[in-house]
Amino acid sequence: MELLIPPAAAEPLFHIGSFPITNAIINGWIAVFFFLIVAFVANRRRGLVPLGVHNLIEATVEFMLGEVQKVTGDLKRAKQFLPIVGSIFLFILFSNWLGLLPGTGSIGVWGLHEGQLELIPLLRPAASDLNLTLAMALFVVISSHIVGLITLGPVSHLSKFVNVRGIFRSINKGPMAILVAFIEFAVGLIEIISEIAKVLSLSLRLFGNIFAGEVLLTVMLGIFAYVLPIPFLFLEVLVGAIQATVFAMLTLAYLTVATQDHGHEEGEHQPAHA
Repeated sequence: MELLIPPAAAEPLFHIGSFPITNAIINGWIAVFFFLIVAFVANRRRGLVPLGVHNLIEATVEFMLGEVQKVTGDLKRAKQFLPIVGSIFLFILFSNWLGLLPGTGSIGVWGLHEGQLELIPLLRPAASDLNLTLAMALFVVISSHIVGLITLGPVSHLSKFVNVRGIFRSINKGPMAILVAFIEFAVGLIEIISEIAKVLSLSLRLFGNIFAGEVLLTVMLGIFAYVLPIPFLFLEVLVGAIQATVFAMLTLAYLTVATQDHGHEEGEHQPAHA
């Protein structure tokens, strides 16, 4: 019996015009619709005393807010970042665990994939598609810069990368100050490269771990379908939670750093001593 290893690229199920709808997109849509329903249910009742499922929703939000506040250090920024960080965490967690349900990867339709007739699964873990993880990483990095621009202002935020202001301010402070300003300018250019590296590291880390887990489960199920895959299923449950946490915490770190001034002019604000 031939063991069918899932391809690295998500398989298209059908097309809307020229846009392919893949099994990973279907998984992502299910996660989005699920949380839309949760948001609708949460918005239905706004009483002072939560009841039923509202207790769970409120407890989840309060727990995530507390964890975000531990990183930001203040409640205002925690509330500002929670919608982004919490949404990313819950989406990745739900879509990862959704990919572990029975039938994912095995129930599908027969169709042509790369010129060959193959069974195309109806569902595939959303994060096992590099297109999705790359889009999420771009969203995170761009959002961090938007938040930084709004919080610090364009000049202070952009000076972290192109510190022309520091060069002009150092002209009257002597040769060493000018040298330090040029070094900081060069470091800022390196920071631009690091922003690109953030996108690559975020997207490839999440994609690699989830796709590797999908391949591992396929191999274990191909070797023996009973009992043997169970420990690996529990391992993937843990990996799905860890990867969601890592992605969300890195997002929170980027947002927090983006809203902190680099403090190049700390010395200027200190009082002079006689």
